[in-house]
Amino acid sequence: MSVSNKPLLTVLNGGKADILPIWLMRQAGRYLPEYRALRAEQGGFLDLVYDADAAAEVTLQPIRRFGFDGAILFSDILIVPHALGQDLRFEAGEGPRLSPPLVDASLKALEAVPERLEAIYRTVEKVAQALPPTTAFLGFAGSPWTVATYMVAGQGSREQAEARRMAYRDPEAFQEIIEAIAAMTVDYLSGQVEAGVEAVQLFDSWSGSLSPSQFEKWVISPTARIVSEFKIRHPEVPVIGFPKGAGGKLIAYARETGVDAVGLDETVDPSWAAAELPKDLPVQGNLDPLALIGGGEALAKAVKDIISAFQDRPHVFNLGHGILQDTPIEHVEQLLRLVRR
Repeated sequence: MSVSNKPLLTVLNGGKADILPIWLMRQAGRYLPEYRALRAEQGGFLDLVYDADAAAEVTLQPIRRFGFDGAILFSDILIVPHALGQDLRFEAGEGPRLSPPLVDASLKALEAVPERLEAIYRTVEKVAQALPPTTAFLGFAGSPWTVATYMVAGQGSREQAEARRMAYRDPEAFQEIIEAIAAMTVDYLSGQVEAGVEAVQLFDSWSGSLSPSQFEKWVISPTARIVSEFKIRHPEVPVIGFPKGAGGKLIAYARETGVDAVGLDETVDPSWAAAELPKDLPVQGNLDPLALIGGGEALAKAVKDIISAFQDRPHVFNLGHGILQDTPIEHVEQLLRLVRR
């Protein structure tokens, strides 16, 4: 791997690239007609994720169409609980379901099935062989807190109430869940690297629901453990941390987790982040996905403001969260023109 000819890796390693690198969270997915066509052929979402040929094709689709500087592996954060032994299924129109929910069952009742990760590694191998030489390949996993909220409740929830209650009521049992997720995540990310990814991102989509003390315990601490153990195996591979909703707690997250770059959601003021985060820390973000849907002058102004705020530090342009399925293709094309300009 040559970092010098991959702008995204140059920036994640703290350098300055000739262009401002851009990729978008969920760039492979439902807003693309070619994805919808493949999904219709394939059937269920999980069937698509575990079919290495199909998942590799989905990963490559936005690279062919738009030429992003990074390809993000097409998979799902719930592959880890599936590998830990929970049953995983996706209900049409209702999202993922994990069973048994750990609010009613013990972690010890689960029997790990790490071979469920193998199909993901085969996807990585296929994508790595097909990417253009200047495109970086990103792997990912969910962070322990966010993954635990699904494992405990058996499904997603806006308030994460079951997991938050368990964390207060029985912190020892909840700690066991967090530790199991962290250990599996280190192995999973390492397997992705060994198969061909060049950087990884930890998604903590529900970190914004925690108080400062709980954030320290269930977000910062396990993330720091993952980064530390992962770096022993792969010291040269950048780690992006994305604690959505962290707000002012981003400063502690950046200082204490050891991540190489921090992803910012759309609620973070870029000027505040530029002033308050460690001076040389690469940042990623943070365009509002709805501004991308809006397009036009509002999109142009938002892009200009973000680029201006981060002009003096390493910056990867991205959204503040995943691209939405009703995003017009022409607005993504406009975004690329604005960033490339």
